[in-house]
Amino acid sequence: MTTQTKPDEAPAAAAGDAFLSVRDLKVHFSTEGGVVKAVDGLSFDLERGKTLGIVGESGSGKSVTNLAVLGLHDRRKTAIDGSITLDGQELTDADEKQLEKLRGKKMAMIFQDALTALSPYYTVGRQIAEPFIKHNGASKKDARVRAIDLLEKVGIPQPQTRVDDYPHQFSGGMRQRAMIAMALSCNPDLLIADEPTTALDVTVQAQILDLLKDLQQEFGSAIIMITHDLGVVGNMADDILVMYAGRAVERGTVREVLKSPQHPYTWGLLGSMPRLSSDVDEPLLPIPGSPPSLLNPPSGCPFHPRCGFTDLVSGSRCSGERPTLAQGRAAACHLTGDQRQQAFIDKIQPRLG
Repeated sequence: MTTQTKPDEAPAAAAGDAFLSVRDLKVHFSTEGGVVKAVDGLSFDLERGKTLGIVGESGSGKSVTNLAVLGLHDRRKTAIDGSITLDGQELTDADEKQLEKLRGKKMAMIFQDALTALSPYYTVGRQIAEPFIKHNGASKKDARVRAIDLLEKVGIPQPQTRVDDYPHQFSGGMRQRAMIAMALSCNPDLLIADEPTTALDVTVQAQILDLLKDLQQEFGSAIIMITHDLGVVGNMADDILVMYAGRAVERGTVREVLKSPQHPYTWGLLGSMPRLSSDVDEPLLPIPGSPPSLLNPPSGCPFHPRCGFTDLVSGSRCSGERPTLAQGRAAACHLTGDQRQQAFIDKIQPRLG
C-alpha cells in the first residue's frame, strides 16, 4: 500500500538505539463495507531487556499491531505500510521463509487463549519441542529434555510425566504456563504477550506475571505486554503506549502515565478501574459512548465524540484537526499543557484517589 500522507507521529527515539523499532505502521483490511484502518500510523521503540505495555479497549489495534510485527497477517487480504525493524532487520518486506526463521527463534508470542492456540492433537511436550528441533536442529531426545526443563522452569509439577499430557489435561493456568514454555523454547529476544492473564484467577495472574519478570531477567528478552488492564501494566512494564482507534494517543513511563496521565482517554481508562481503596458502593466511571467504527473513523481527534473536555478547546479543532504525538513523553490532544493539568487536578484526580 502506498501512501502520500505525512506521518502523524514523530519517532519515539533514534531507530538505531532500539531493538524493535516501528515507524508509521499502517495495517488496513479490505472488506465488503470498505477499508478497515485497524492501525493507522503507529510508531514506537523497544529496547532489549525492557517491557512495553500496550493498552486500550478492544478494537484499538493492539493485537493487530503485534501480529504485523510477527508477520502473521494474510498479505493477500491485508495492506501493510510503514517500517518494522527487529535488531536492524526490516520485517515489512521480508518473505515468509525469512519470517519463519525469525518466528520462534528471535521473536515469539504468547497468545491470549492457550486452549485454542495449542493443538489438541499433539502432546504439550511435542509442541514445546517442535520449535527447538526446527531452529536448532536438535534431536527428538534432546528436544524432549528441553521441553521437560522448560515445563519445570515455568512451574509445572511433575514435568517428566506432564510432558506427555495433552492440552485438555492441563488447567487454564497450566496451559498458559505451557504456552510461555513453548514461546521460550529457543530463548527469543522479543516476547509478545497478548492478554496472558485473561480468564485466570487473581492468584494465577500474579504467578504468571512474576514468572514473566523472572524469565525476562534470566534471558534478557524484550517484552510487549498487550492488555486492557492498567493494573497488569503497572506491575510489569517500564513504558506504556495507550492506543485508541488504531493510533497512539499517549506514551510515557509507567510512573508518568499512571501518576500523571495527559490524555482524556487515559483518564477514562483509569477512572473505570475498580480500586481497593474505593468504597464498595462507589460506582465505576465508564467512558461514555462506544469505540468508533474503523471503517469510518471520526474526523480530527478520534476520541472527540466521547471526550468531556472538547469545550475547553477553541473553535472546531477537536473535530477538524488530527492531533499529533510528539517525541518522548507525550499525548495526542489539543488541550494545552495547562488545561490538561487543571482538568486532571479538578475533575480526574479526586476520582482516582
